[in-house]
Amino acid sequence: MAADLEISPSYIALMERNQRPVTAETLLRLAKAYKIDFSDFVNDAGQDLVTRLKSAVKDPILSDIDFGPLEIADVAHSFPAFAEAMLRLHTAYKEEQFALADKRQHLSSDGRAVEADAIATVRSFLSARRNFFPVLDAVSEKLSTRISEAGGLASYLSNQHNLRVRRLPPEVMVGSLRRLDWHRRELLLNEALDQSSQNFQMALQLAYIEFEQEIQDTVDEGKFEIQNSARLAHRAIAAYCGAAVVLPYAAFARAVETRRYDIDALARQFGTSFEQTAHRLTTLQKPGQERIPFFFIKVDIAGNISKRLNTGAFPFARHGGGCPLWTVHQVFATPRKVITQWMELPDGQRFFSIARTVHSGGGGYGLPIVDRAIAIVCEAQYADRLVYSREHPQMDNPTPIGIACQLCQRTGCTSRVEPPIGRQVLADNFRRTEAPFGFSDT
Repeated sequence: MAADLEISPSYIALMERNQRPVTAETLLRLAKAYKIDFSDFVNDAGQDLVTRLKSAVKDPILSDIDFGPLEIADVAHSFPAFAEAMLRLHTAYKEEQFALADKRQHLSSDGRAVEADAIATVRSFLSARRNFFPVLDAVSEKLSTRISEAGGLASYLSNQHNLRVRRLPPEVMVGSLRRLDWHRRELLLNEALDQSSQNFQMALQLAYIEFEQEIQDTVDEGKFEIQNSARLAHRAIAAYCGAAVVLPYAAFARAVETRRYDIDALARQFGTSFEQTAHRLTTLQKPGQERIPFFFIKVDIAGNISKRLNTGAFPFARHGGGCPLWTVHQVFATPRKVITQWMELPDGQRFFSIARTVHSGGGGYGLPIVDRAIAIVCEAQYADRLVYSREHPQMDNPTPIGIACQLCQRTGCTSRVEPPIGRQVLADNFRRTEAPFGFSDT
């Protein structure tokens, strides 16, 4: 080979050990001497490995290491097994970070880890299915058609189930929003509810009456070991059906594209509330009719999460507070005003957020009102399909946020409330940083 390539045997040995570069001239000599077509060596898997490594080295824990532009490709192509091992370790590290931030687990009778938090278990169940249940959507859409033909929800309840809808004052309902009285064949609604909420409660009751078997079959798929989890899942699935009745899939999916995801406009078109409409946007993942995958969250002014749904790629800590720099925690200062925001996570992922306050209760003088904030978030690649991006078109200066303080490695963040897991806090005997905590490099 040395004679064919007109170089020394020792130089070939050095190239074989990656101690000398294979120059363009050497490659040409190889091709000429051995009739080699170098396109045969192109490997898409190698490029995928490079892409995954580039993503991994963006992890904030590696931010102080300067990776040269060719180093990652060299490792991926020259040492693919080592690169794969590093990626597995990084994946295990990320999973452990989430596990450390979420310690609410116990062992079942057979030794498996089970969520002790019933709500977290149900959220995991919904997230695993991207909050989409095709069987329920299909039966709900058919029911929606029958309701329209009958002249509305109240008429359908009367004609098909011999149930009369009555609206009663809050003091008569005694804390109930809806109550089914089979003895008197009446569906009682709290008259303090607005029209969209009354419609949803009627649709929800119909779901319980007509789809009990479909709902239970869906819940059984979760194999819940905690009774509270099964009951909460049953309630969530029934609510899914109720929303699918008042916002049937095909009609709503067409409308969201026409209206460019304008939540207020969609709510007026279908007679629903802002929250109901935003919630339904997270369920549009029917194969062939998929729409933008959204993350949905609902929080109160203290930061407590009452609802969380994820059909997109937005990461969020299962427990604990979110990032205070996210505007969902700031919209209480501007009630009922839509606030948009570009956000960037420490690993470089960018998202677009739409946040606004919503309220429940009220409906009469002296009745209590509860204000909460909701936000829906999509990946940056989908933002140009949203009407909201017109007012906020640029993402050149996104807000740097983290998943949660425990998982965020942005050491200079002045809004931090606790140190990240695995970082040592420096003493401040001689120096106090602007950020609440100073950290060592190890």
